Amino acid sequence: MSKLSLDLLQQFVLVARHGKLSRAAEQAHLTVSALSHQMRQLEERLGRRLLERGPRGVSLTAEGCRLLDAVGGHFDGIEHALSRYRERHHDALTLSAHAGVVSSWLVPRLPRLVAAHPELELNLQSSSTLVQFDREPVDAAVRYGRGEWPGLRSERLFGEWVAPVAAPALLARMGDADPHDLAQWPLLGDPDPPNFWRSWFEHFGGTPPRRYVANFDNLEAVRHAALEGLGVAMGRMVMSRSLIDAGRLVVLGERYLPVSHAYWLVYPPRSEQHRGLQVFREWLLAEADDYRRQLPMKAHETVPEA
Repeated sequence: MSKLSLDLLQQFVLVARHGKLSRAAEQAHLTVSALSHQMRQLEERLGRRLLERGPRGVSLTAEGCRLLDAVGGHFDGIEHALSRYRERHHDALTLSAHAGVVSSWLVPRLPRLVAAHPELELNLQSSSTLVQFDREPVDAAVRYGRGEWPGLRSERLFGEWVAPVAAPALLARMGDADPHDLAQWPLLGDPDPPNFWRSWFEHFGGTPPRRYVANFDNLEAVRHAALEGLGVAMGRMVMSRSLIDAGRLVVLGERYLPVSHAYWLVYPPRSEQHRGLQVFREWLLAEADDYRRQLPMKAHETVPEA
């Protein structure tokens, strides 16, 4: 057998650790199909089946586990050895955040950060994949969840609310339909989990539809469908607020449901003394506090958190 490419082995380690070709492909800067082809090529070269492919991702065979045990630690060692040679500037900060948070909440506020701290160099990485702080040169992240990430510092920024939202074009087509009676409206199914519609009907009552106009596997697609007037989406307010303020989406009925997850600033202990993070953290917490005070929701419009 001819010598194996280190790239093939490194890509195998990424696939094995992520458990999903899509996440590994994103980190390896490849398409999913190209990465899948690479994994089949590796299996053919070794004459062993390394991965079991299923609808929810990939898992390792016994041979795959043995290969990961044999090579995974070596790649970790190389990454650790090279990390000390990467030049790090005290005023440069690399932040990872979901693309929706970056575009809807963070970017509109960045001019204030730049004006207050022109010395700060902010490098934004938009990704839906959780950053691996022990293997990636990232200083901090904005994450959505319960704040439970072992080994990391987590500071709560603000909570999240959901509400039915629709495009003005759909409201015009529906005429006098009651915005509180959602049974009259075409609804867009959201992913399960979180399936916000189920929680909504449990808290506010009403009859869930026998079928949705369309179902989607990610919230971004649901929001785009709502913007096109296809139906009513269950919108996350942090993601949708800029669209609502711009008049591109309208909240039906003005009722809001708080959810159990929130947005957090997350960073590893190694970043605590990073001057760039200290500056950004102070600014971000102040912006989050200001955002919470300006939320349009009133106490009587919400229900206890699920």
